[in-house]
Amino acid sequence: MGNSVLGVGLTGLNAAQAGLITTQHNISNASTPGFHRQQIIQGTANPQLYGAGYFGQGTSVEAVKRVYSQFLDNQVSLSETTSSYLDSFYTQVKQIDNLLADPTAGLSPSLQDFFNSVHAVAADASSVPARQGMLSSASALVGKFGTLSEQLQGMRDGVNGQIVSSVGEINSYISQIATLNDQIRLAQSTTLGAQPNDLLDQREQLTGELNKLVNVSVVKQDDGSVNLFIGSGQALIVGNRVFNLTTAKSTEDPENTVVAYSSGGSTAAPLSDNSLTGGTLGGLLSFRNTTLNSAFNGLGRVAVGLAQTFNEQHKLGVDLNGAQGGNFFNLSSATPAVISNLNNTGGAILTASYTPLKSAALTTDNYRISFDGTNYALTNLTTGSNVAGVTNAATLVAAVGNLGLTLNVNATVPPLSGDHWLLLPTRYGTSAISMAITNTSQIAAAAPVKTSTTLSNTGSGEISAGAVDSTFSFPLAAAVTLTYNSGTGKFSAAPAQAVTVTSGGVSTSYASGTPFTYVSGATISFGGISLVITGSPANTDTFTVSPNSGASFAAVSDSRNALLLAGLQTSSTLANNANGTATASYQGVYSQLVSEVGNKTREFEVRSKAQAIVVSQAQQQQQSLSGVNLDEEAANLVRYQQAYQAAGKSMQIAATLFATLLSIGG
Repeated sequence: MGNSVLGVGLTGLNAAQAGLITTQHNISNASTPGFHRQQIIQGTANPQLYGAGYFGQGTSVEAVKRVYSQFLDNQVSLSETTSSYLDSFYTQVKQIDNLLADPTAGLSPSLQDFFNSVHAVAADASSVPARQGMLSSASALVGKFGTLSEQLQGMRDGVNGQIVSSVGEINSYISQIATLNDQIRLAQSTTLGAQPNDLLDQREQLTGELNKLVNVSVVKQDDGSVNLFIGSGQALIVGNRVFNLTTAKSTEDPENTVVAYSSGGSTAAPLSDNSLTGGTLGGLLSFRNTTLNSAFNGLGRVAVGLAQTFNEQHKLGVDLNGAQGGNFFNLSSATPAVISNLNNTGGAILTASYTPLKSAALTTDNYRISFDGTNYALTNLTTGSNVAGVTNAATLVAAVGNLGLTLNVNATVPPLSGDHWLLLPTRYGTSAISMAITNTSQIAAAAPVKTSTTLSNTGSGEISAGAVDSTFSFPLAAAVTLTYNSGTGKFSAAPAQAVTVTSGGVSTSYASGTPFTYVSGATISFGGISLVITGSPANTDTFTVSPNSGASFAAVSDSRNALLLAGLQTSSTLANNANGTATASYQGVYSQLVSEVGNKTREFEVRSKAQAIVVSQAQQQQQSLSGVNLDEEAANLVRYQQAYQAAGKSMQIAATLFATLLSIGG
C-alpha cells in the first residue's frame, strides 16, 4: 500500500510541477506580443482494481492548452487591417489637404494676384508698370502651378517608395510564416497531435502583422500548417510553396509602381490594384488611384483651362505695336498625354491636342483606349465603365472630342489586337504651362475694332465701343459703315454684311446686302463683331466700325480687351458637371477640388479615429480571454505550490510507512 501511496503522490507532484512551469511561462511572456496564456489540462489516472474495488492512481497532465478564440483573434486582425488602411490613406490625403487649402501657399493667392494685375492694366492700359506687374504675377502663377506639380509628383514618388517597402515587408513575413509552417507541421507529426503553442502564437502574430500591410485570408490545413491568400484568391503560401511578391513599373502608366508575382527572378503579370485591399498597402493604392489622381487632374484642368481661355481672349486683342495678340501662355506638347502600353505589339501611335473653345468639356477623369483587333473601346478608369457608342476609329475620335480633345490615330502602322493606350487629359497640365510672352508691349489690352459716330449726324443715336468674338477674322479688312433710313426704320451696311440682330433673346438673321430692322438696344452682329446702337438716329445718320490696329495704331489707352481678360476671373469657363457645360470659374473649380479633398480628409480622420476605438475594444475582448492576468497567475503559483507541497507530504508519509514495514520485518 505504501508503494501505491508513493506513486499517487508522485503523479500529484508532477502535475503541480507542470502547473508551476506553465504559470511561470505565462508570467514571463505577459508582455510578449501575440502570446496566448496557457493552462494545463489534468485528468485522473486509470484506477487499479484491488479486492475491495477500484483505487485511484492519482492524476495525469493530458495537455498544455493555450486559451484561444479564433473568432476574437479574427476580430482583432480584421479591425487592425481596416485601421492600417484608414491610417495610411489619411496620412497621405492630409498632405494634399495641407497643400491645396493653405491660404498662403495654395493656388488661390497666386490666382487672385494675377487677376488683380489684369484689372490694373484694364484700369490703365498705357501704364508700363501695370503691364510689368501683369507679366510678373503671371510668371508667379506659372511658378505656383509648377511648384504644386512638383509637390504632387513628390507624393506619387513617395507612395511608390512605400509600396516597394511594404512588399519587402510582406515577403519577409511570408518567409517567416512558411518556416513556422514547417516547424509546426513537424512538431505535430512527432508528438501525436500535441499543439506547439508557442509556435502557433508566433505564426499568428506574424500573420497579424502581415494583415496590417494587406488583407490576408487564412485557410488552416489538417497537418497544422496554413495557406495564405490575398486579393481575389492570389496565393502567398500553399502547402510547401511560397509565392513572393515584387514591384515593377506599370506597363500602362509607367509613373506608377505596381505589385506583381516574382517567378524565378522574372516578374509575372501584375496584380490588380483593386484586388489588394486593406492594410497599409491597400490604403496607399487606393489613395493614389483616387485622391492623388483627382488632385493632379483637378489642378491640371485649372491650368489648362486658364491657359486656353486666356489665350483665346488675348488673341482677340491688339498689343502696343498694333499687332494681333498672340498666346499669353504656352502649353507644352506633353499634355494631353496618350501613353502606349509597354506590352503593345502593334506600332500604332495615338496623339491628342486640346480643341480650341472647348475648355468647358475638359474632364478630370483618366481613360483607357483598347483595340481588340476589330473594334476600339474607350473606358473611363474613374467610373470603370465603357463610353457608349465607341467602335471604330471615327467614333473613338468623336467620343474623345466630347472631352475637349482632338485625337489623332496614326493609320500608317495599324494597331494589333490587345493594344492599349492610356489617355490622360489633364494630369500634366500644371507642369505644362509656361509664359509665352516676356515683353510688356505684347500684352493685347486693346480691341481690334473701334466705332465712331459721324459728326454730321443729326439724331440722338449712339454706338457702343464694339467687341469681337472667336469668329472675327483679324484684321478687319475695311471700315464698315451703317447708314440709317428713317423711312423704313432699317440700317444698311457698306460693304454688304450678313447681319444678325438679337433683342430680348430672339435673334433675326439678314442676308448679306439686306437692310436690317433697327431696334434700340439690340445687339448687332456681323463678321465676328458685336455692337449696340441706342437712341433715335435721324435719316442718313451713319455709324462706322473701323480697324483699331496697323502701323498708325495710337490707341495705347484702349483697355477693352483687358477688361474682357479681367472678366474671365469670374466668368463660367470650366465645368463642374458631367455634361461639359461651362458652369464654374477657375477659382470655383479650384475651390471645388479643395472642398473635395478637405471632405475626404475629414472623412478619413473621423473613420481612422473611430476604427482605433474598434481596434482597442477588439484587443480588450481578446485579452480578457487570452491575455495574461498577473494577479490570476500569482494565485495559480500559490495554488500549485500548495499542491506540490501536499503531494510531497503524501510521498513523505508513504516513505515513513514503507520504513515502518521494513523495521517490522527486521
